[in-house]
Amino acid sequence: MQILQELAAKNGPLCVGLDTDPSYIPLSVLQKYSSPAEAVLDYNKEIIDRVKSAGSACCCKVQIAYYEAMGLSGMKAYAETLRLVKEAGLICISDIKRGDIANTAAAYAKAHFTGDFETDIITVNPYMGFDTLKPFTSYCSPKNFSEENKLGAEKGIFVLLRTSNPGMVDIEQQQLVSGKRVLDAVGAELENISKEFSAQYKDMTCSPVGAVVGCTEESDARILRDAYQDIFFLIPGYGAQGGKARIAATLLDKAGGTVNSSRGILCAWKNSPTCLEKDKEGSLTMDDLGDSAGCAALEAKDDLLGAVKELKA
Repeated sequence: MQILQELAAKNGPLCVGLDTDPSYIPLSVLQKYSSPAEAVLDYNKEIIDRVKSAGSACCCKVQIAYYEAMGLSGMKAYAETLRLVKEAGLICISDIKRGDIANTAAAYAKAHFTGDFETDIITVNPYMGFDTLKPFTSYCSPKNFSEENKLGAEKGIFVLLRTSNPGMVDIEQQQLVSGKRVLDAVGAELENISKEFSAQYKDMTCSPVGAVVGCTEESDARILRDAYQDIFFLIPGYGAQGGKARIAATLLDKAGGTVNSSRGILCAWKNSPTCLEKDKEGSLTMDDLGDSAGCAALEAKDDLLGAVKELKA
């Protein structure tokens, strides 16, 4: 998480979402591949290469559901995508949103922090209770390092705090007997966990436990950023979901964060007259799609940095 914080300061706060559904690839290109998974992997590679060369992002977020939906070939593409992101020198966030108890949670943690699907940071759902977080946080500290199970391998987690979907009001915004909202109780627990890590490691500038905070609700952005000043945020909702750069900029204050854009980058070719014309002609290539995605990533980075600059002015 600390490396991600440093990369965000260096490359800008953009997180490229590789939530790559085969339907995002035009049929004229998709049919050139032996399987949808093969096309998805090639598209991911094109995007990662461009992001690396342009320095337009600090990380990639890979949503596992799109790969699970493609079966075994999709999971192979998922594992290979994780490898490509890490080889590019970027932090890899696996968006798996696991949230179960006891041995099951421990198995999820082992599955995604070791082995074929090993990643740097995962997303976690805390709404079955805070005990669900412990198997994941055990991988976040070198204090408990074990060569046998890789506990304490300095991984990170992003815990769902306030998500970007309209339905978040159904649970996250509900008021408890104490007067706090459910999401405020979650935030308070994240602060407690972060303080425990800070006490162990005095030179740590960023807790390995971050929070998912969507940028679709402007009214809450300043409140949450000021409430959790030392927690790094994963910020979904920007772009296709309607979240604005100015809201994201507010959430990027204090400890900072990374702002995810998925469809805005993956489907950028749909806004390119050149790509649309080539698609009609049957001459569109994966290289063309990669160029459009790369340009969209740079535009998103500039948009976000411009909003941050305007906020500080």
